[in-house]
Amino acid sequence: MQLPKLDYSWKSLGGDVFGGAIAALIALPYGLAMATLMGIPPIYGIFTSLISGPLTALLGRNPVLIGGTSTVTLPFLASAVRQQGLAGCAKVTLVAAVFMMIFSVLKLGRHITKIPHTVVSGFSCGIGAMMVVNQLRTILGIQVPKDLVWPSSVLLQLKLVALYIGTTHWAPLLLGTIVIAGAFFFSGVSKKVPAPLLGVLLAVGVSVAFGMHEKEVGRLNLDIPPFMGFTWSPLEVFDLVNEGFGLAVVSSINLLITSRVVDHFRGRHRQMHDDDADGELGAYGIANVVCGIFAAPMSVGIPARSLANVRCGGVSRISNVVHAALLLLFLGLGSEMVSHIPLPALAGVTAYVGICLLEWGTWHRLAKMPIVDSGAFLATALATLLINAVAAVAIGCGFYLFRWLYHTVLERPRLAETPSASATATPV
Repeated sequence: MQLPKLDYSWKSLGGDVFGGAIAALIALPYGLAMATLMGIPPIYGIFTSLISGPLTALLGRNPVLIGGTSTVTLPFLASAVRQQGLAGCAKVTLVAAVFMMIFSVLKLGRHITKIPHTVVSGFSCGIGAMMVVNQLRTILGIQVPKDLVWPSSVLLQLKLVALYIGTTHWAPLLLGTIVIAGAFFFSGVSKKVPAPLLGVLLAVGVSVAFGMHEKEVGRLNLDIPPFMGFTWSPLEVFDLVNEGFGLAVVSSINLLITSRVVDHFRGRHRQMHDDDADGELGAYGIANVVCGIFAAPMSVGIPARSLANVRCGGVSRISNVVHAALLLLFLGLGSEMVSHIPLPALAGVTAYVGICLLEWGTWHRLAKMPIVDSGAFLATALATLLINAVAAVAIGCGFYLFRWLYHTVLERPRLAETPSASATATPV
């Protein structure tokens, strides 16, 4: 386990506290929303972070990677809940957790770390664009019919935003813009200040000063529904293995790519060590076994809160522990202050982090990059935005596979058949 460095200072502690605090604020509405979409009581979306946070902080290899419920696990867990309720969520999470530990023992994680850097950058860019698009409705304050279910598809979200753009309200737009602009301003003044958190405080101050009454986080319901446990039927084992394996594969790929993206934004422009990747899978496998026991959804690395943690100064495992501790504090005390934070302000934080993820440096170099690298970057970004993370990585890596096949199957045999200059020279 990698402990904080010996030169750990009060400044480092302040960064960890601020980073963990802003990550916890992002986790509150996100975790509640994810659990609701899965069809389980909202409070379980917070339990995932409470349970997995301390365990991954203790056992994980990336100290600032923060886990929680994610959209990549949504199809698998929502399907399990529809079939068996809360017990289905617990079963599939447990099976997937066991598979993650098997992947770790078989040392499969190290192969994922060999994914080309341009594919990782494209994934980061796609995630960033998705984060921005997902917050447009809240930041713009768009009003839609009550019977309209807001889609998860980015294209459909953009279509609805364009359709209802005329219902935009100035108050949420102002608050979201204040957070984004404030975060960029404060980060420009000093990289060591918790810029997004200061942006939120500025927006809250404006909201109070002008008497705005935007939708707030609200008090969290502390009522924990009883979990009656479950039984394993021999007839359902095959289905559970299939669903659990698929969930484990998707979660493992997403986890390790997110870890690489977080390292990239920490300024550590190197690949993970082989043992780090395998160890990360093992750590999250263990954490998810505990999540499954308590029927909490699967935990994977979350780009939004992990990168917000880094942007606010998080440098060590302490930030992960602070993230979980503050979530527990918010739940235990009902946190009057947190309950009054406007949702557009939190949406502004997520949008700010998303904008920072858009890989502006890569866009500037795009015209000078080899066509395979630029194609892999663009294809991965678009596929992440429009399809899903696993398909995006496969498509991006496909560019390099095609190049390898071209050189191996077409180019090398042709060069081998071409007579060399010395062999064709006329003897004197």
